Amino acid sequence: MTKRILLFGLILATLISCKNQEKTQSFKPGELWTDNNGVHINAHGGGILYDNGVYYWYGEHKTEGKNGNYANVGVHCYSSSDLYNWKDEGIALGVDSINSGSDIEKGCILERPKVIKNEKTGKYIMWFHLEPKGKGYFGALSGIAISDNATGPYKYIKAVRPNAGHWPVNVLDIHKGEIRSEGLEFSGGSLPGDVDSLNILGRDMQGGQMARDMTLFVDDDGKGYHIYSSEENSTLHIAELSDDYLSHSGKYGRFFPGRFMEAPAMFKKDNKYYLMMSGCTGWSPNEARSAVAESIWGPWTELGDPCIDHIDKKTFFSQSTYILPVQGKDNQFIYMGDRWTPKNAIDGRYVWLPIEFEGDRFIIRWHDEWSLNK
Repeated sequence: MTKRILLFGLILATLISCKNQEKTQSFKPGELWTDNNGVHINAHGGGILYDNGVYYWYGEHKTEGKNGNYANVGVHCYSSSDLYNWKDEGIALGVDSINSGSDIEKGCILERPKVIKNEKTGKYIMWFHLEPKGKGYFGALSGIAISDNATGPYKYIKAVRPNAGHWPVNVLDIHKGEIRSEGLEFSGGSLPGDVDSLNILGRDMQGGQMARDMTLFVDDDGKGYHIYSSEENSTLHIAELSDDYLSHSGKYGRFFPGRFMEAPAMFKKDNKYYLMMSGCTGWSPNEARSAVAESIWGPWTELGDPCIDHIDKKTFFSQSTYILPVQGKDNQFIYMGDRWTPKNAIDGRYVWLPIEFEGDRFIIRWHDEWSLNK
């Protein structure tokens, strides 16, 4: 009898183990997406690094409630070999304790972390949008951290305003003229006048340009770029990074002035550069935008909303965060978006969808469930 009970227990344990080890083989946009521990993945506003056959997903670790929109934990990291199934690798960059006086003290705003590997130094470099605790969104800083390992721990280095003391490659004469210092703050996707005549660029030239929503991009030649919303969110900047990716080189350009684009995501296909962005409507979704250029320095041509066969005109109720090239699959890219839930931040969902191409334009269709091409 005892042997039968032991045998039954062994069979039951085996069945449970097999059940727990079942592999996901498809994407289900907007649904709960659990990691190897059965916990909803917590990597919001994130990006992907592919390194030595492994994908690493970095994102904001959210907590419950409205307060969960602040950085109470840090940047979470997950790893995967197939993009469907993710292993929890823990907190790659943790925030510092309350009253520490650190730039990344618990309760600060730490958004859209992205990691790139520097092939020359072998270091892993993380950049993110940072707002010091209690300062609202007026800091508009870029935080930088470094690690010897993809999963961390990452050491926080500094926070900067980009390209202090440098004019962009496409600076206008008006930017070197009169500078206003009051009444230029961003307000719901508008400014009290034309962004060039207001000269926010000139205002911030010496102290460094504002940088909020951001992404990173590494080109085929190894050059790294920091793409971010600047000039009170009215204008997108594309800035070249230094050779070690730890600072800016001083070369940058400003694009789409007065268009109020945020949530930038960049990718490259057939020697053309593509951008996907959103409008500025806070946590609420809006109609996406896209653009193409033959040089990263432009000129950029807008292509309109890439999301088709939908009626909501709100990017499938999500906001772009990254465009992921799938390794080993020619011209296969994945749109990565966040479906924000600001009233309970931890419940934010992920919308991953395949990207298609029509000529020089990329398009995104809705799928309740889909898998990568074989």
